[in-house]
Amino acid sequence: MRTPLGTTIIVSIMILLDFYVFSALQSVTASASENTRTIIYGIYWMVAILAIAGLVLFIFTDATFMTKKVRTYLFATILAFVFAQILSSVFFMVDDVRRIIQWIAQKIVTKNTVVAQIEGDNIPRSVFLNWVGLAAGTTLFGSLVYGFTNKYNYRVKHIKLPFDNLPPAFNGLKIVHFSDVHSGSFMDKKAVEEGVKKIIEQKADIIIFSGDLVNDRATEMENYMNVFNKITAPMGVFSTLGNHDYGDYVKWPYEGVTREQNLIHLAQVHKELGWQLMMNEHVVLEKDGEKIALIGIENWSAKARFPKHGDMKKAYAGAQNYPFKILISHDPSHWDAQVKPDYSDVDLTLSGHTHGMQFGVEIPGFKWSPVQYFYKEWDGLYEEGKQKLYVNPGFGFIGYPGRVGIMPEITVIELTTA
Repeated sequence: MRTPLGTTIIVSIMILLDFYVFSALQSVTASASENTRTIIYGIYWMVAILAIAGLVLFIFTDATFMTKKVRTYLFATILAFVFAQILSSVFFMVDDVRRIIQWIAQKIVTKNTVVAQIEGDNIPRSVFLNWVGLAAGTTLFGSLVYGFTNKYNYRVKHIKLPFDNLPPAFNGLKIVHFSDVHSGSFMDKKAVEEGVKKIIEQKADIIIFSGDLVNDRATEMENYMNVFNKITAPMGVFSTLGNHDYGDYVKWPYEGVTREQNLIHLAQVHKELGWQLMMNEHVVLEKDGEKIALIGIENWSAKARFPKHGDMKKAYAGAQNYPFKILISHDPSHWDAQVKPDYSDVDLTLSGHTHGMQFGVEIPGFKWSPVQYFYKEWDGLYEEGKQKLYVNPGFGFIGYPGRVGIMPEITVIELTTA
């Protein structure tokens, strides 16, 4: 929103949040000394003013004004501050609703039942709720800022998946699955090299990448070709496209390149990496005379805002002749919407897309992220009948330059006969 009106609306909302949170801050510091309050208020308003100034600077300057790293962290820190204020405000609003109800009660019930509890019209804030709100907001802000340090904290996750119909020759087949590289977001090539090194160290039989190699443009891979081209496997590296790979979030032409030319260039990037890009097709994997099918489709999403370029009918044609089938499909919503009801003999689907929202909680026995309110299957293993889906939470990041709770993952899947 670079228009004066849009900027005015955003800044106005930020100012309102600043004063709303400040009113709660005044409440919890009422008993503090004047010097203490002066220091606390000064720090708060300094941060609030810097956040507004930083956002305005971000809106009215282009990418050449600051380095990519500075712009990324500046914008992310501002958003973290605003989100923290919004979370705090939820608690303050609960308290304000309580105060409004008490005030109304004071006006309509008998004087004896209310005045004994409330002096005049002054209904004080709940210090407890204000403290909880400020603590929640501060925790969120601190977590989001700390999360900047986790975006290259690659985790290797091992999982064994048993299948009744897996041909014996493929028992023990090791698959490395990774997804959502988003190379346009990277700012530390050495850190990315360490992640790729972890992929290589798994010594997989086959490696599968389930889409979103770039944020928008094929040129984002230029500085990382000599990193990702080291990924190889005896049975091959197979890839597909995600929603970002189509460049739908860029106004084309961009620097003289059309959307169609960009997509052709991206397909060439996959080829130069040594990856087989699967565009609504399947290949046959053979081992010791036995065969299974690997199906790969373009992006297909059950969500209206994402594209449906995938053609499962075309990709599947002929694959029904093989006893075991693996599908690479970027968006996990495809599994519920089409794969399960129409292709019940697809044994394993590998997806990505959600990133686990790059924010959540993942501990033994419990997993949560806001993305689960949008995607039924969003991270890890899902099973229904004989069909399985694995959703990789992503290798890279986009938007928020960090990870909180949901770490970047390299998934090592071992197929076994049940």
